Amino acid sequence: MKHLLAILAATTTLAGAVQAQEITEFNIGILGGENAQDRLTGHECFRVMVEEALGVPVKLFTPADYDGVIQGLVGGTLDFGWLGASAYAKTYLTDPEAVEVRLTKQNVDGTTGYYAFGFARADSGITTMEQAKGKTFAFADPNSTSGYLVPAAELQGQLGDLNQYFSEVKFSGGHEQSIVGVANGDFDAGVSWADGLGNWEDGFNSGAFRKAADAGLVDMNDLVMIWQSSLIPEGPVVVRKALPQDVKDKVTQIVADLHETNKDCAYNVAAGEAKDFVPVTHDAYLGIIEARKLQEASN
Repeated sequence: MKHLLAILAATTTLAGAVQAQEITEFNIGILGGENAQDRLTGHECFRVMVEEALGVPVKLFTPADYDGVIQGLVGGTLDFGWLGASAYAKTYLTDPEAVEVRLTKQNVDGTTGYYAFGFARADSGITTMEQAKGKTFAFADPNSTSGYLVPAAELQGQLGDLNQYFSEVKFSGGHEQSIVGVANGDFDAGVSWADGLGNWEDGFNSGAFRKAADAGLVDMNDLVMIWQSSLIPEGPVVVRKALPQDVKDKVTQIVADLHETNKDCAYNVAAGEAKDFVPVTHDAYLGIIEARKLQEASN
């Protein structure tokens, strides 16, 4: 990733080269999915690195839901975020000029995707999605790719109207809330995300299950997998398009080099074990954008 800036410089468009006014602060938005304090603690190392590189105060923001980050990026109050594919799709559909796609997470096997997993308590007697019929079911957030957009579409295709199939469909508020909610018996089943690599009992290598297991919020042996989605494209690291080019490039480089410069920080930012952050383009999300359009049109 050492040569990423050269690649970015070579592909910068004339419009992108126009410099905005100098910044006096830099604001990082962190998607929901775990409690705010854990998000702040896990990203503090990254905040410090960005602040040292830019020479201006850098702040972390942890909105209660995904839409808080989306609206912050669209409105210009946030400058940076790692979005899920669906959250990026909403950002783009709201304002195509709001952000630039820069990087995405690469798994330890070199892939850049992940999965939504349906799960239930191991002692519930539910081992398949068919056995979850008539039960309460939790999605994470309306703007989550793996916590709603993809599993809702795929499960509806398999099971029909989900509001008829399950006794109740709820939004938990985030991936951590879904995992803890199922573990505590607040929901009979739900969906969350992981790279699908490694072992279930560890929460896989990276993702929401791994974060919850690492935090001691859940013992994965108390949960059982009941369903798996098709492969979902890993979401993009984005920067606000109106930022000065050198600011966008410096922050991009920090993320690109993170697994080389600070492995512990990379573990926190990447939600577990990963290989790298690698370049990605808007075109990688065209399918999700179309799916998002269809979802919004049907509401």
